[in-house]
Amino acid sequence: MARKKDIAISVRNLSKSFKLPTDKSWGLKQAILNTVKGIKGYTKQEVLKNVSFDVKKGEFLGIVGRNGSGKSTLLKILSQIYVPDKGDIKINGSLVPFIELGVGFNPELTGKENIYLNGAMLGFSNAEMDKMYDDIVSFAELEPFMHQKLKNYSSGMQVRLAFSIAIRARGDILILDEVLAVGDAAFQEKCNEYFRNLKGEQTVIIVTHDMENVRRFCDRAILLEGGKIIKDGKPDKVADEYLKLFN
Repeated sequence: MARKKDIAISVRNLSKSFKLPTDKSWGLKQAILNTVKGIKGYTKQEVLKNVSFDVKKGEFLGIVGRNGSGKSTLLKILSQIYVPDKGDIKINGSLVPFIELGVGFNPELTGKENIYLNGAMLGFSNAEMDKMYDDIVSFAELEPFMHQKLKNYSSGMQVRLAFSIAIRARGDILILDEVLAVGDAAFQEKCNEYFRNLKGEQTVIIVTHDMENVRRFCDRAILLEGGKIIKDGKPDKVADEYLKLFN
C-alpha cells in the first residue's frame, strides 16, 4: 500500500448526478401543474457511483470506458470544473488540466498574452510563466506567430498552443482528455515522445479510447462502466477487459 506522502490524488466515495429536464416540464403552466400533481420536471442521471481510487506520484494512469461511462465527468471533477454530489478528493501538488480546448483563451489577445492568461488561470505567477514561456513556444513550434492575435491562428495552431501550455507548464499533475490531443502527425509524435520520456517526473491522468496508447504509456489503468470502477490494474488486462465490452 502506498504511503500517504507518495499519493498525488486520493478519491473516496465520489458520486455525481445530473438532473435532466423532461418534456412534461416545458412551460410555466405545465411546471405549476406538475408541482401540484407531485410530478418532477426532471429525471436524475447518476453518472458516477461511489468511486474510490488513488493515484501515486509519477504514475501514468489511463481511464477507459465506453461513451457515457463517466470518464469525462470524473476528469472535470478532478479539475474542479464540476462539484461532486458527495465524496472526498485530496490533491497533493499543482494540477494542470487539458479538458476543453479554448477554455481560458481570448481570441482578441496575442498568442503570448494567452500563454500568460492561461498561466494565471492555472495559478502560476508571471515570474513562473517567464521561466516556462520559451519552452512552451518552442514545443508548440509557433515562435513567429506569438505576437499575432489568436483569432488569426488556425485551429491546428490553437491546439498546439493549448496542448503545449498543458504539458510544458511545470505542474505536478497533468489531466488530459485525449480527444483534444490532436494535430498533424509530426506534432502528435512529438507529444508521444514527451510521454515516453516522462519516467515518473510528472503524474498523468488520461482518458482515452485508444487501447494501444494505454498499453504503451500507462503504468496502470481503470475501467469505468455505468459510473463504477469494474477493473483497476495492469494496462494490458484493463485494455483486454475494455475490448470485451464490445463483444
